[in-house]
Amino acid sequence: MPFDLVLRRAHVPELSLALLAIGIRDGLIAAIEPDAAFASSDARIEDAGGRLVVPGFVDSHLHLDKSCILDRCSAEGSLAEAIAEVARLKHDFTEDDVYARAETTLVKAILQGTTRIRTHIEIDPRIGLRSFDALTRLKRDYAWAVDIEICVFPQEGLTNDPGTEELLVEACEAGADLIGGCPYTDTDPDEQIRRIFAIARRFDLDIDFHLDFDLDARWTHLDAVIAATEAAGWGGRVAVGHVTKLSAMPPDAFAAMGRRLAAAGVAVTVLPATDLFLMGRAHDHNVPRGVTPAHRLADLGVTCSLATNNVLNPFTPFGDCSLNRIANLYANIAQLGRKAELALCLDMVTTAPARLMRCADYGIAVGNPADFVVLDAIAPALAVAEIVQPLAGFKRGIKTFERAPARLLRP
Repeated sequence: MPFDLVLRRAHVPELSLALLAIGIRDGLIAAIEPDAAFASSDARIEDAGGRLVVPGFVDSHLHLDKSCILDRCSAEGSLAEAIAEVARLKHDFTEDDVYARAETTLVKAILQGTTRIRTHIEIDPRIGLRSFDALTRLKRDYAWAVDIEICVFPQEGLTNDPGTEELLVEACEAGADLIGGCPYTDTDPDEQIRRIFAIARRFDLDIDFHLDFDLDARWTHLDAVIAATEAAGWGGRVAVGHVTKLSAMPPDAFAAMGRRLAAAGVAVTVLPATDLFLMGRAHDHNVPRGVTPAHRLADLGVTCSLATNNVLNPFTPFGDCSLNRIANLYANIAQLGRKAELALCLDMVTTAPARLMRCADYGIAVGNPADFVVLDAIAPALAVAEIVQPLAGFKRGIKTFERAPARLLRP
């Protein structure tokens, strides 16, 4: 049968050292064969030019609903201030305002090669379901370019915020993809964890917590999350974000916790830009980075991802939605420079977050959706080291963007 599109001269090193031709039919990958053996076809041809092809970047932790508000607030750098500033502003968020700001950020992400996103959305009596409704509409409108998961969560607490739990349930009834939590803002963190698991079990949803966002390693909410995961049989369906406490743990305690996370099936998302910006501000010298070493957790068997978190708001007053830039930032913070280490950083913004999000159809394989991005590189390690640009993206076989390589204009 004929192809609708063939991507030629694609370099996919995990499949072959030789260049490949990828045939697409009806939005799916129908064939993968050596490019040198590719027979002529009437299909439209796209040429990757021998460059690296990946199945798209995956952002497992992004806040589209509160992005692009930097012009409305201050950003002095404390976590408490960031939460308070968003709480103050979201009273006046309209559905159209959330949609417009989120769309601006989403388009940036698409142009940076992101093909799948988990976005966290605040739900409480101040904002109601306005952000949820806006992002549900955005998810539908941009399904041609990116798959979006919506995670609803209580940023300002649950047990201490009457009406929030009912709104979370309403959002789950309306089609939220998963439920999240934020125990460190709750007056009763353990009870919040218990209630979030109860909602997840009621609606059969995965869970993604904001957790342990400080540098005091003397206590942790990870114990409660691990215990609840094991009791519910939710292994492989729970993720925790930030967990900056892990960066402050001594090696033996860190390794022990890593083994527990791996055994329980709890994944970890590290958010380098935000964690680096907000952590360690009480120190006037020898300032800690405050970024959990995801690569060491991965060595212990934990599924780990790197993600964007916030863009142009008090939590992170910068960002261009480039996950490759995040991978490079993490490599700098963690002092990773070997080829295998840099390749792991790329894995933590592609394959690993896809595994965290249980994307069974992710990857360049026959039968999977024809989702891939052409990077201006020839090797995974160099892609991260040079923060290369994505030159083209495809979603279910449809080209979603293109970018011309920079060209020097010699006199």
